[in-house]
Amino acid sequence: MDFSLSCPIPKSEYEKVLLAHGGGGTLSHQLINKIFISQFGNDYLNVQHDGAIIEFEGVKFAFTTDSYVVQPIFFPGGNIGELAINGTVNDISVCGAKPLFISVGFIIEEGLDLDELWKIVLSMKEASEKAKVKIVTGDTKVVEKGKGDKIFINTTGIGLVYDGINISPENAEVGDVIIINGRIAEHGIAIMSEREGLKFETKLVSDTAPLNGLIESVIEVSKKITVMRDPTRGGLASALNEIALKSNVKIEVYEKEIPIADEVIGACEILGLDPLYIANEGKVLIFVDESDAEKVLDAMRNHPLGRESKIIGKVIEKGKPLVTLKTLIGSTRIVDMISGEQLPRIC
Repeated sequence: MDFSLSCPIPKSEYEKVLLAHGGGGTLSHQLINKIFISQFGNDYLNVQHDGAIIEFEGVKFAFTTDSYVVQPIFFPGGNIGELAINGTVNDISVCGAKPLFISVGFIIEEGLDLDELWKIVLSMKEASEKAKVKIVTGDTKVVEKGKGDKIFINTTGIGLVYDGINISPENAEVGDVIIINGRIAEHGIAIMSEREGLKFETKLVSDTAPLNGLIESVIEVSKKITVMRDPTRGGLASALNEIALKSNVKIEVYEKEIPIADEVIGACEILGLDPLYIANEGKVLIFVDESDAEKVLDAMRNHPLGRESKIIGKVIEKGKPLVTLKTLIGSTRIVDMISGEQLPRIC
């Protein structure tokens, strides 16, 4: 079959893939929906969650995959291997599932120091043990020098969905309170500051961490959680916009309540970046019915990864997919999904 004739390419203003198509913003969504969803779409994939929720013979499980291409591969607070394990653990967890098993695929560029590879493998072993998941299968490929970027890692995860839990980006309801477990944008800024040689009085480090323990403690106290999302590529703004679109709701967030470190604010001013669009690797957004908000907040603050948890917003209207920010001076501005790419190759 001649696919070029039977399946014409959808119209686009771009003839080639741009780096911004991988940035988690508007161009990413166009690529995913026009190219991939248009051909692969089904009831599982069309939800566009962090993983697919699949029920088979009475067992409900979550299934996800991700690829990591971060540069540099070692950065303040972590490395590409630890990031790959934590990222997949978190994608399973925000589906309302307990992560159990992970596969790992390595694409290694010829010339990578074996010492660096060993450090990455050790960090992955430590991260998987900390998250209480097992690496059960994998694959290794080596490409010619100049055909890769030291190392790329793909991870796939499987976990069991907790009983009585129905979490989906389509489930946000008017009155839901939005909680985040701490300061945003530290992963992206830690990597960018390393690249640019920026120095701060306090060293910025990535927030990469496995969130399954925190999320399990939240699920133990509430079955009224509607949505969870880890705001990685595209940051807080893109994650909220994705949820607003899928749930067809208007979301309002409060600038004064969003936790951001002074060093991050300073770095963003120097680099001309908006922290709302910068990637995180140890943060989770939780949408929960207002009646359970305080006990969810308490559970989060009692966990080491949720000490700085705060309520940052609310779902205020149905039938109008939009994200707005109540600013420090009391005005309101629309927070769009990013159209380009602020920070290339950071997750």
